[in-house]
Amino acid sequence: MKTIAAVSTGVARPFRIQDIEIADPLADEVLVRIEAVGVCHTDLATKAAFPDGVPVVLGHEGAGVVERVGSDVTDVSPGDKVVISYASCGECTRCVSGRPAYCVKFVQLNTSGARLDGSATLSSEDGPVLGSFFGQSSFARYALTARRNAVVVDHGLDLPLAASFGCGIQTGAGTVINVLRPGPADSLVVFGLGGVGMAAIMAARNLGVERIIGVDLSESRRATALKVGATDVLDGADQNLLTILRERTGGGATHAFDTTGVPAVVRTAAQALDSLGTLVVVGLGPEVTFDVQDLIGGGKTVRGCIEGDADPQKLVPQLVEWQLAGRLPMEEIVRTFPFAEINEAVARSEDGSAIKPVLVFAG
Repeated sequence: MKTIAAVSTGVARPFRIQDIEIADPLADEVLVRIEAVGVCHTDLATKAAFPDGVPVVLGHEGAGVVERVGSDVTDVSPGDKVVISYASCGECTRCVSGRPAYCVKFVQLNTSGARLDGSATLSSEDGPVLGSFFGQSSFARYALTARRNAVVVDHGLDLPLAASFGCGIQTGAGTVINVLRPGPADSLVVFGLGGVGMAAIMAARNLGVERIIGVDLSESRRATALKVGATDVLDGADQNLLTILRERTGGGATHAFDTTGVPAVVRTAAQALDSLGTLVVVGLGPEVTFDVQDLIGGGKTVRGCIEGDADPQKLVPQLVEWQLAGRLPMEEIVRTFPFAEINEAVARSEDGSAIKPVLVFAG
C-alpha cells in the first residue's frame, strides 16, 4: 500500500515528504497508522551517517493505532493504540533473560535498513528505500513493526505526549528505575536537560528521591526542570559547579547521570560523586578520560546503558500509568509540529528551543 513518509537523502538535505510503498505485514508484524512520532537526536545522528543520495525513512518514537495484524498475531487487534519501541529478536540469551536492549542482533534489527531476513519494507518509484529503522521507520503515516516491538496502551492515552515513551523517555526514566535505583535519601545529579534528562528527573521524583539536581547551560531548560521535579538546578558553565554540587549533596552525590556525551561534563559527573557513588552515561561522544585514583579511592562505578536497560513491554506500561495519573508532566517538555513541518521541528531540536519535538498527523 502507499503511504507518505519523510525521506532523508543526506545530512545537508532537508527531509522530503513523498509517497512511498509499504509492504504488507508478515505473520508476526503489525501495521500501525502513526498518529504521533518524536524527533530524537539519534534520528539526526543517523541521518548524518548515511551516504548522500541513499534514501532512508527514519523515526523511532512512533505511536498510533493498529490498522492490520499478521496471521500469527492474536493478542493485538485493529483499533488498539500502541507505542512502538526498539526491535529485539526475543530469542538470544540476553532477550530471554529480560535484557532485550542488549540483544545480540540489536544492530542488524535496528539499523540495517531492512528486516532481519534482509527483506525490504519500503520502496518508491525510484527504487528501494531503507526502512525498519529501530524496527519501525515511523517518520511516515504508516509503519510496520514486529508484534514484540509494539506496546498496547490505554485508549485514553494522549499519544503526542506518549510517543517518546518508546525511546527517549524510556532511556531517561529507565536508567533511573532499572540501573541507578536511587532511594528517597539519595541524591541524583542529571547533566543535560533534554528529553532524556527531563525523563530521568521525572522518574526520580516519582521514586521520592530527596535531592534531584539538574545541570544545563540553558536557563529556560533549568526552569523547566524545576517544573518537572528537580529540587535544584545549576548552570553547567559555572566555574564553581563541582564545589556547589558537593555542597548541595553533602559531600558528593550518590548517583549521577550524563546525557551530554561531552568529555569534560562526564569527568565532572564522576568527580561529583561521593564514595561508592554510581554514574551512568548514555550520551554519545568522543573518548573520555577519568581520574583513576578518584574512581579507585572512592569505589565509584561508571557504566553505560542502552534504552534505559528496559524491556518496553514492562517499562512503557509503568510510564503510561504515571502519565494517566498526572505524575509525568510531559506537557512541560513536548512541543508538537504538524508532520509536514518536520524540518522546522528538526531545526528547533538542534537550536534547543524545543526540548521534545513531536510530529503529529491531522485527521
